[in-house]
Amino acid sequence: MGPEILLLSLLILFTIGTPIAVAIGASSVLAILVQGNFPLMMVAQRLFSGTDSFPLMAVPLFMFAGTIMEAGGISRRIIDFANALVGWLPGGLAAVTIVSAMFFAGISGSAAADAAAVGAILIPAMKNSGYDSDFAAAVQASGGSIGVIIPPSIPMIIFGFLTGASIGRLFAAGIIPGILIGLSLILVATLISIKHGYSEAVPFSLAEVWRTLKRALLALGAPIIILGGILTGVFTATESAAVAVVYGLLVGMLIYKKIHLRDLFALFRDGAVTSAIVMFIIAMASIFSWIAAIEDLPARLAGSLLTLSDNPVILLLLINLILLIAGTFVETTAALILLVPMITAMLPALHIDMIQLGVIVVTNLAIGMLTPPMGICLIVSGSISGDSLGAVSRRVLPFLAILIIDLLIISFCSPLTLWMAGMVGR
Repeated sequence: MGPEILLLSLLILFTIGTPIAVAIGASSVLAILVQGNFPLMMVAQRLFSGTDSFPLMAVPLFMFAGTIMEAGGISRRIIDFANALVGWLPGGLAAVTIVSAMFFAGISGSAAADAAAVGAILIPAMKNSGYDSDFAAAVQASGGSIGVIIPPSIPMIIFGFLTGASIGRLFAAGIIPGILIGLSLILVATLISIKHGYSEAVPFSLAEVWRTLKRALLALGAPIIILGGILTGVFTATESAAVAVVYGLLVGMLIYKKIHLRDLFALFRDGAVTSAIVMFIIAMASIFSWIAAIEDLPARLAGSLLTLSDNPVILLLLINLILLIAGTFVETTAALILLVPMITAMLPALHIDMIQLGVIVVTNLAIGMLTPPMGICLIVSGSISGDSLGAVSRRVLPFLAILIIDLLIISFCSPLTLWMAGMVGR
């Protein structure tokens, strides 16, 4: 009776619009009460133990690093460099938006932060240059979704925490898929810009590239330090997050001088609030995962899927479909904790590496950030542009189509993920 109560109550609470963390926690407590074999004190114990993890410390640290670097004037310098690189393309600002999002993804690890930091500058710029408002928001939302694929990636940290997979190898595995997705989004944005006459392109200049690169060098130093340290084995993902915080403070306060002592309290407060939301979901979901493990729910659900087919290709397509649907309705962190145990139970039948599976899972959930009603990138970008969720959703359809194609390539072409991952020892 426990598993049925757990899943049914969760579904009902989601349907009536209960906040994600509350729904997961309430359904878990209800299942414990119905089962009657465990004291409610276990809830408090699981809340604590579910977040008492060294790898999980990277989540609030990377979130805080993104907050610091945005406040430190890094966004503007990255955008200027991206403009010099790709602003010459037809509809250059659309390409600049996506390239800027790719660079900022190497700092924040969060799609919402990526969309907000870059969109606050470039969505108004695109609108002032004659782009349709809803198209500008769709471009930014699409670019923002890269924030969880290009390392550092908070969902990859959570996947590694759940499965024991190397977070460093997961980060490395996301580099080439992130670049592939970025280039394909630029292609779509350019073709649409040509069709609609968005052609305010600026002339290409090597001198301008060099000038803006020099100004952005310290801003781009953060992802170089993070990835370089992990790839060379100098520090772990969690240690790299701490280094990113210190680096951001030094650059923002001492070099760019955009952050002052009086600003620190607000920055720490904002970083704490943002991190607390994610960690609260993880804590609540840890209770759910514990009950599911006791009831052997992941293996039972995986067994149900395996009865449909034993063909690895069909199974992988089914998993992609489940993840795409889940990403549409469930917040990313919650979706990871709820679904990853079931998916990893099927790993032997899929004949793929755990690292590749991690990138596939995160890519699916990144696409979910572009689909209503839980499409956080759509919501953030639409709020900046002033467009409705429906209007932005319609304009994002071509980008969704190319992302599905990218997902299939990532799913069935293992060298894209495993080549870079093979360079990381831990």
